[in-house]
Amino acid sequence: MKKYIFITGGVLSSLGKGVTSAAIGSILESMGYKITLMKLDPYLNIDPGTMNPYQHGEVFVTEDGAETDLDLGHYERFTNAVMTKHNNTTSGKLYFNLLEKERRGAFLGATVQVIPHFTNEIKKSIEKVAENHDITLVEIGGTVGDIESLPFLEAIRQMGIENKKEDVMYIHLTYVPYIKVAGELKTKPSQHSVKELRAIGIQPDILIGRSEFPLPKDIKKKLSLFTNVDEDSVFSAPDLDIIYEIPLYFKKEGLDKAIAKHLNLEYKEPELSKWKKIVSALSKLEKEVDIGIVGKYVELKDAYKSINEALIHAQIPNKVKVNIHWINSEKINQENYQEVLKGLDGILVPGGFGDRGVEGKILTAKYARENNIPYFGICLGMQIAVIEFARSVAGLEGANSTEFNPFTPHPVIDIMPDQKNVDKKGGTMRLGAYKCTLKPGTKAYQIYGQPEISERHRHRYEFNPKYVPILEEKGLVVSGVYKTRNLPEIIELPNHIWFIACQFHPEFKSKPFDPHPLFVSFVEASYKNRLDKIKNQT
Repeated sequence: MKKYIFITGGVLSSLGKGVTSAAIGSILESMGYKITLMKLDPYLNIDPGTMNPYQHGEVFVTEDGAETDLDLGHYERFTNAVMTKHNNTTSGKLYFNLLEKERRGAFLGATVQVIPHFTNEIKKSIEKVAENHDITLVEIGGTVGDIESLPFLEAIRQMGIENKKEDVMYIHLTYVPYIKVAGELKTKPSQHSVKELRAIGIQPDILIGRSEFPLPKDIKKKLSLFTNVDEDSVFSAPDLDIIYEIPLYFKKEGLDKAIAKHLNLEYKEPELSKWKKIVSALSKLEKEVDIGIVGKYVELKDAYKSINEALIHAQIPNKVKVNIHWINSEKINQENYQEVLKGLDGILVPGGFGDRGVEGKILTAKYARENNIPYFGICLGMQIAVIEFARSVAGLEGANSTEFNPFTPHPVIDIMPDQKNVDKKGGTMRLGAYKCTLKPGTKAYQIYGQPEISERHRHRYEFNPKYVPILEEKGLVVSGVYKTRNLPEIIELPNHIWFIACQFHPEFKSKPFDPHPLFVSFVEASYKNRLDKIKNQT
């Protein structure tokens, strides 16, 4: 059995196609089917790895080291599917492959065209991902009507013809705006969106209306009438406070039965008890903790999507609501850093690139260290902590990363020799899963509860091993090492309430039903710090 579900979006972007696809995947997985998901992005970049986060949000890294769209993070958080470099492809990557074939003479002198050659590349990439799976959900990036997404829509139209009707389904997610002055939900934008899709040759089998409120029966009836979609195949996707409630809402709407009916699947009642527990736990949080995220892309929360979600996951075992305070590191300076960071129960410094806002982050690490505030450094956040410790505690004046100052007298963070001659920026960093050996007796070892772990990386610069003995002599502990190359992976301060920083990105492996232990421990320590402060004040 090989079934395909294609998810398109209409009217405008940022409707939540990724979360919708992931939620549908989780329902089908809970019915006992082996599923996978794929994102097709129409932009010409090979991948989002070299994009500014303000352009495209977070870059999600897979186990095999692919830099991918943030929607793959949703896929992994909602399901047990493991994403790979094949689960996200772009126009740029496909055109690159196609033109390489043309240069090798693979087309025997034929004129290479969008149809059939480029659309064939798209179909092959989908079919490759679908191997050994019952159902493949394919999300088409962009909005119906965009010029750049037309070849992808043409490819999935062809797949509808080339496969049995019961093996292919088209789901269209569209926007149904609420006009406050009129007090009405309006269907006209959705009507035009489906009209555009039908003009391409795709008739949606299911229509999902994104709106502020649940779609009433009369609106569903109107949508059905003007889009040629059966009324019982029009569903609602209202704004929800907890995104992990979406599988439960879709089940309540009957989306599971509609999909099973169209794809001629044996219907099995979805086992959604874990989602009920998650939603129940997240809706009953009475205790609170204030955590600051100090970065330079804080105006766009999607730049730190996985970190945000990992903190939400950590709320569940701790039974504590995390109030996130987004703080722009560029606005932190020597004069104001104590005032800006005052009152936080915990501080997290995430990854990033470039020297903009770095000194503000260094002051942040200094504040957390000196004031015994739980500090969690991730990737650059770990490098920042090393630089601050080297300057303030080890007395290495001018210590820095060669990324920010190539002429620093103390390159405590440095580019490794094998990276120095790399002239291509895309896909050339230390990427994907690497093993890390933990030091017994450390907080990291205690948190993980095992001697060896595997975590995902995305960076070019490393903690310079030459400086490890110097900093350890002053009290810094390297509690995790990538032994193959003797590279420090985790650092901590043993006499601090909770000061841990890691070179990898633990947020990429956190799930609501399996929260990452570092985030769980960090939130726990931050709440303990809050209680201690309250106790000291009284």
